[in-house]
Amino acid sequence: MSIVAIINPISGAGADTSAAERRIDLVKSEARRRGLSATIHLTERSGHARELAAASAAANVDLVIVWGGDGTINETGAALIGSNTTMGLVPAGSGNGLAAALGAPHDPVAALAAAFDGRTRAIDAGIMADRAFFNIAGIGFDARIARLFNERGAGRRGPLPYIMIGLREGCRYAGAEYSIDLDGDRRRVRALLIAFANGREYGSGARIAPLAELDDGLLDAAIVEYRPLVTRFWDARHLAMGTAHRARSVSMKQVTRAVIETDGPMEFHVDGELGVAERRIEVRIVPAALKVRVGREALSSSA
Repeated sequence: MSIVAIINPISGAGADTSAAERRIDLVKSEARRRGLSATIHLTERSGHARELAAASAAANVDLVIVWGGDGTINETGAALIGSNTTMGLVPAGSGNGLAAALGAPHDPVAALAAAFDGRTRAIDAGIMADRAFFNIAGIGFDARIARLFNERGAGRRGPLPYIMIGLREGCRYAGAEYSIDLDGDRRRVRALLIAFANGREYGSGARIAPLAELDDGLLDAAIVEYRPLVTRFWDARHLAMGTAHRARSVSMKQVTRAVIETDGPMEFHVDGELGVAERRIEVRIVPAALKVRVGREALSSSA
């Protein structure tokens, strides 16, 4: 079996300057213990994981193991869509949303065991503004939070800064007027947030789409309408409770296609990676787009 490992040396490493070396050694030792070998690459810049994964797919590599945060995993997965190459993951970011959806262990040894020894599962991919996502893409408030969070830079992230940014912007963000078409269901609404979920949570337990499934051929569209300040903070508890679909002024609909329009530019994100579109964004689902490795327990619990 041919194996490539793509390691982000700084994701989740903080001030630990030896993290990259230890990650390389662990991948090598876990592969060697199974009588396997792996070609290992360290990412050097934004977009590098996508390039490495694309080269692996072109070479018909059997398994690509990606060790990093949501952005690195998104880049790798996007390059593997439609290929015969399977992706395994070792989560090392702040949110780890897709890892949570797949039940990937946080412990690196356990995550590598799932990648090497687990079973293969095909999951869907969403496409927003011609960019792939596997967990959640959004327009509005969550994109604003993602931008401000990413501006902090490596080593200055984590759950607490994310929460603090969310609280601050929750007092400021005014939303916008959108025209939304969900599989032909057209509506106009002032919204704080429009999310399209393949997985269930942003990460760290914040569930925007508690009923979403990775392999049902559908995206769960969540529209959070504008509401007064006190109400929006009160309703935010539903993210932690896994009951966002029951919150007031939140509408949910399973869709295969969507079009969102507004006057002016729209901030959006795909798995936390940022973008800006002018006036119109199209969204669609690609069923069974990516092959991933999951542990046997995670596979059975998701069935």
